[in-house]
Amino acid sequence: MDLGGRLSQEKRATVRDVAARAGVSPGTVSKALNGTGQISEATRERIRQAAEEIDFRPNALARSVFERRSYTVGMITTDSFERFSVPVMLGAEDALGAGRISVFLCDSRGDPIRERHYVDVLLGRRVDGFIVTGRNFNRRPPLAGARDVPVVYALTPSADDNDCSVVVDDTASGRLVAEHLLRIGRTKIAHVTGPERFDPARSRHAGLSEALAAAGLELTGMAMYGGWTEAWGRQATHILFRENPDIDAIHYGSDLLARGGADALRELGRRIPEDVAITGTDNWELIAEGARPPLTSVDLRLADVGRVAAQRLLDAIEGRPHAGLEQVPCQLVVRASTDETAG
Repeated sequence: MDLGGRLSQEKRATVRDVAARAGVSPGTVSKALNGTGQISEATRERIRQAAEEIDFRPNALARSVFERRSYTVGMITTDSFERFSVPVMLGAEDALGAGRISVFLCDSRGDPIRERHYVDVLLGRRVDGFIVTGRNFNRRPPLAGARDVPVVYALTPSADDNDCSVVVDDTASGRLVAEHLLRIGRTKIAHVTGPERFDPARSRHAGLSEALAAAGLELTGMAMYGGWTEAWGRQATHILFRENPDIDAIHYGSDLLARGGADALRELGRRIPEDVAITGTDNWELIAEGARPPLTSVDLRLADVGRVAAQRLLDAIEGRPHAGLEQVPCQLVVRASTDETAG
């Protein structure tokens, strides 16, 4: 009876089975399949062919013991709504999946005690590293208790500049919007955004203001800092127009704010974009594409942030750690709220 057929019917093939078929030791098989050791190419090929003939699939646990790696990564988030952490995780999985690394996602809900518990649990599972992300993009304390396991921060940067943090280029997002609005002929541009304590809100305002200043202009009215709600978008828009009725464009710091602002503009009898062009931030497709008219918005490229963070973590796991802040470029997605010809 054929050895390959008998093995496939009775049990899963092992390293010893491959060794017996190839006429070498189990240790030689492990080295050949993992690309280590001084083995001739002819022997490696004989082992690979033997493994293929009996349908050998390396056991993940045995592989992890042999290489002293678990091929797992812990992702810790504070984003209970998963609005930001899920795109980051999907991007990270894209990068890690090529190396067959699994991701454990844990939501600390912003609780340091819960976070430390998850760190301990994941260390007990021998994760190879951590990606830390969250809903709040402000700097955060370094992850406690991670010991000598590599850590990379995504979206939410570490307060320690020696750590590796991968973030959105929020200042550039403001510049992108200003340049677009100027290009379509708008000169009375206002800004409605979230809380001033939020670092990206200030950075987006700075980028917007800098680009306007380069064109010899300044914001119309004060930057309207407030909540991240539709209600604030409506309220702030009404306040702006009471004081500056000639506004011809408004940049909103989120798509939710822009949806509230669009409601206010309709209440004020302003047409979008004929009278007032509006832009948002996040490119949350559920809102941006469903808006009336569809909303021009800055895509923060969260999946790209996750991919880059995962790549930096893989480098660190392999002994090539990165340090400092790395910014991922944004992209402006133009729709009908600034362009009447857009679909």
